[in-house]
Amino acid sequence: MIVRNAHATDADRLAELSAELGYPVEPETISRRLRRLLKNEEHLLLVAESPTDRIVGWIHAAQQDVLEAGRFCEILGLVVGSGQRGQGVGRRLVEQVERWAHGRDLSHVTVRSNVVRPDSHPFYERIGYSRLKTQHVYRKRLAPEK
Repeated sequence: MIVRNAHATDADRLAELSAELGYPVEPETISRRLRRLLKNEEHLLLVAESPTDRIVGWIHAAQQDVLEAGRFCEILGLVVGSGQRGQGVGRRLVEQVERWAHGRDLSHVTVRSNVVRPDSHPFYERIGYSRLKTQHVYRKRLAPEK
């Protein structure tokens, strides 16, 4: 398995994996987002590719600069295909994010894990992450996505 930077041409497979996790997104939307995010050096998008060149997982992280918390890295999304879980794919993707964050002198890596994904919680604890809090997330839509 190799870990490489994501490309806009990966959109179809990234959309498939997102849907598998319960976040269906049209490939065209993923492609548009990828094109925008890949230009932003404060974002990192990586894919894990099997020896047969099939993408089996992806991760999205970003540098955050928050007034009360300082500069840090946040994992914004991590998906590993159901047939590949438990084989080290997620660990490899997270390790690459940690290297990227360390190279940018960021103080720590944060990740949020939805309470409806209890299988992911032990994964993060096994690789050294500690639970800090439980929170509610609120959203108010202002306009359609462009």
